[in-house]
Amino acid sequence: MSDLRPPEHQVAGHRAAPNKLGPLVDGAGLFYKPLQALDRGEQELAFYTSFSVHPAVPPSIRDKFFPRFHGTRLLPTAATPGESHPHIVLDDLLEGLPSPSVTDIKIGACTWPPRAPEPYVAKCLAKDRGSTSVLLGFRVSGIRVSDAGGAVWLPDRSELKGTDIPGVRRMLGRYVSSVGGDGMDCALAAAVYGGEGGVLAQLRELKAWFEVQTLFHFYSASVLLIYDANAVTAAGGGGGVRVKLVDFAHVVESEGVIDHNFLGGLCSLIKFIADIVAETSDIVSSGDS
Repeated sequence: MSDLRPPEHQVAGHRAAPNKLGPLVDGAGLFYKPLQALDRGEQELAFYTSFSVHPAVPPSIRDKFFPRFHGTRLLPTAATPGESHPHIVLDDLLEGLPSPSVTDIKIGACTWPPRAPEPYVAKCLAKDRGSTSVLLGFRVSGIRVSDAGGAVWLPDRSELKGTDIPGVRRMLGRYVSSVGGDGMDCALAAAVYGGEGGVLAQLRELKAWFEVQTLFHFYSASVLLIYDANAVTAAGGGGGVRVKLVDFAHVVESEGVIDHNFLGGLCSLIKFIADIVAETSDIVSSGDS
């Protein structure tokens, strides 16, 4: 456990610091997420415990789109020497990717669960209205782009706050662009977003499950889009593309009702990305003619 360290490629959420709890990785493929305060940590743990063995969840969905759950572990904390804090142990979703590019997208026009305290609802509502959550059903919470040569583009969090619809389009275009140059060539759009194993194909597979699943409602959960610059090339090498769901502190049982809040945001994201691919293809076709 001496190799525990903050994730190098974290793009959103609380970061670990000497006086602050945050996620850790061990370099051996595991990710340690501290239980959150109040009842959020217990709720997320309860979700993972139930979801990991739920007979109604297709293994193909659980294994492909969700982190594998490895139980919990007590870890010492620098913030409170001599004390330990419980952590949820999951797969490190970036394990094996030398140069990962990551986008964290919070899904849903409403990001608070039913019966949430009024102050929390007000806080979430302000964030939703101040971003594209209400308008699009999703917002970009974090982004990091790495190329095979080690160059990195990482916008400051202040750049992401209050991002409007054109801003989201720029961010998702920048995510599949070269790190150098003007930053908006969308050179990897077809390889990352398109293709048989690309982001769009995986999002559509996930959408098909959300169109029928009536087990859970995923409030304030995020979709991570991940690819590795060493495996993905503009020439069409589409390996290393991953789509994962994370952040389940506000998941509730659905009581037999489809999760329209998450499904609507997911459909909106799919259309948004499909438009970027189509526009990029049109530009390439015009250039070839």
